[in-house]
Amino acid sequence: MNVVEKVNLILKKANISKVNLSKYLGVSRQMVYNYFDGDDLSKLPNEKCQLLFNLLDVTSEKEILDINITNDYLQRVGSKIFDTKKSTPKKEESIDLAGLKKDEIMLIGEISQMLKNILIENKGREGEAYTTVEYVHHFIENLSTTKELKYILGYFSKNFGYTDPNKFAFDENNQYILESIMYSAMTLYSNGGASRTKLTESHRRWEAMLNSKKEEKLTRTQELNTAKIRALRELGYDEIDKNNASEVLDKIAEIMAQKF
Repeated sequence: MNVVEKVNLILKKANISKVNLSKYLGVSRQMVYNYFDGDDLSKLPNEKCQLLFNLLDVTSEKEILDINITNDYLQRVGSKIFDTKKSTPKKEESIDLAGLKKDEIMLIGEISQMLKNILIENKGREGEAYTTVEYVHHFIENLSTTKELKYILGYFSKNFGYTDPNKFAFDENNQYILESIMYSAMTLYSNGGASRTKLTESHRRWEAMLNSKKEEKLTRTQELNTAKIRALRELGYDEIDKNNASEVLDKIAEIMAQKF
C-alpha cells in the first residue's frame, strides 16, 4: 500500500468525503483528486501538505504508512474536519494570511485589489468582468498540476517588460521552448497570417479532444453511479449514511474492480 492509498483508506474509514477534505484544505474537489493522482503526496503544495499532516496527526509523509487505524484515531481525525466545519466563522471580506512574509502579503493584497477593480470598473458589461476573474481563478487553481501554465506566465511577464527574457524561474529548457512557441503563435495571431480554414480545422480538433475528455469523465461518473446503486441493492440499503458508508464504499470498489 502506498501513501495515497493509505490516506484514502483513512478518509474512507473516517467517513470524510473529498468534498469535506477540499473544504478543509481550502481548494476545489477537483484539486483534491489532482493531488491524490499518484503514489505519493508530491503534487500537494507545502501549505496543503502541512494541513493534511495536521489532519492525520503526523509530521511527515513517511509516518503515514505507519499509522495504526483505530476507532479512537478515526474519531480524532473526523473531529478535526467536522468540528472545524461547525466552528469556523464565515469570512466574506478577509482571508487568513498567517505564516506569510510581508512582501508575500503585499503581493496577495495587490492581486486581490486588481481583481476587485476589474469587477467594479466593468459593471454592466454582460458578465465579462466576472468571467475574466473566474478564468483567472481556473488558471491559478491548476498551476500546481500543469507546469506549462507557469511558463505562460513567464512569457507574458517578459513580454510586458517585467522580467529579463533570459531569466528562467522554472525548468529552463521547457520554459524556453514554450516561450518560443508562444512568441510564434502571438506573432501569427497579431499579423493575421494564419489561414481561417486551417484555424477552423485546428479548433475543431481541439473541441473534439475536449469533448472526448468530457465523455470519458461522464462515463466514469455514470459507472460509479451504477456501481453505487448496485452496491446498495445487494447490501439491502436504500442510501448511503454514516453507519453504512464504509461497507457500501467497499462494495462499490469491489464492483468496479470486476470491470477491469
